[in-house]
Amino acid sequence: MKVSPGLTKTGVIIIEGHVQGLSNTRSFGEAGIPVYVIDKTNCIARYSRYCKKFFYCPDFLSDDFSQFLIDLAQKENLDGWILMPSNDHAVYNISKNKEILEQYYKHIVPDEKILENIYDKAKLLDIATHLNLTIPQTQFFLSPQDPVMTGLKFPLITKGRNGLSFFKTLGRKVFLSESDTELREQLKKISEKYPIEKTFTQELIPFDGNNKTISFTAFCINGEIQSHWMGEKVREHPIRFGTATFAKSILCPQLSEPSREILNHLKYTGVCEIEYLLDPRDGKYKLIEINPRTWLWVGLAKSCGVDYALMIYNFLNGIATNYPTEYQVGVNWVNYVTDLPFSLIAIFRRKLNVNQFFSSFKGKTMNAIFSWQDIKPGIFFLIMLFYIAIKRR
Repeated sequence: MKVSPGLTKTGVIIIEGHVQGLSNTRSFGEAGIPVYVIDKTNCIARYSRYCKKFFYCPDFLSDDFSQFLIDLAQKENLDGWILMPSNDHAVYNISKNKEILEQYYKHIVPDEKILENIYDKAKLLDIATHLNLTIPQTQFFLSPQDPVMTGLKFPLITKGRNGLSFFKTLGRKVFLSESDTELREQLKKISEKYPIEKTFTQELIPFDGNNKTISFTAFCINGEIQSHWMGEKVREHPIRFGTATFAKSILCPQLSEPSREILNHLKYTGVCEIEYLLDPRDGKYKLIEINPRTWLWVGLAKSCGVDYALMIYNFLNGIATNYPTEYQVGVNWVNYVTDLPFSLIAIFRRKLNVNQFFSSFKGKTMNAIFSWQDIKPGIFFLIMLFYIAIKRR
């Protein structure tokens, strides 16, 4: 997709410039679109050749963040520029303040009501059940003493209905329990800092060595899918419940219809990632969560022919777009800086086979960060590695 030369003065604000922010910066920059990057800490996207200016900003969840954006628009004459958040906190804050921000910017962040149905896992699971989509066996505890419902089998995982506040409060995305005693201890520990009624507990879907997390991603307009792409999280850190270090593009036709149903129900507009996990016990894909934004390895979709960043830009600027209906399968994405050390750890712990590791690199492989056409972010990533690890914990 190309952008009309006459519209290149309308730029984009990348909000959080880590790996996905860098990918989106490159998508816009390669199309001749001006890009500013903002982040609350130093970031690699600011060093991209396509980043015209970089600004430090307040915390994405703070009340000062929206005012910062308004002041930036006025100071830099950014009337009509596009906000492109790479962070759930920023998505939520923009949605909450969309009425005033839309006086200065364009964006494609969903309304609060839609976000609430996505971020509140209880509501999301209710919607999925209503649509007859399969989900893991789930229980909502009201106190640490509530009995485990019949049919719920260990091991179990406990998470926050709102993962943003849960992680911020407890410093963990998930608690894993292998027994009733361990579950009770965890629920009691959680209740000391976080309301139990705002958590949920699910069966841990067994891992058979092949059932990796699959992402169905799409660009939608009012719930109608215009283009989609699918990928598999081949390796992650930490193992299970982690961040992708290696991924690949795949086809999984079974996920098209359930994804279409839930996006249509939500009347979703924009880009999102829907995560599924195959349960080897019944052979069914279970809905895990939805991310209402681009995701860490969005650059892989672009490498396969689905450039979500430009879809957003064209849609918000009224530019006619031919949405791709096919994409290249079997393309790999790897962040060598994280994949190599964590793969070595997994091999040492006998959770990864050496042959599996090397065979995964067959076919076209793209680097998550390093590019000969835009080399500075890769160099600074290595320089800043320790700094990033501390600041983004």
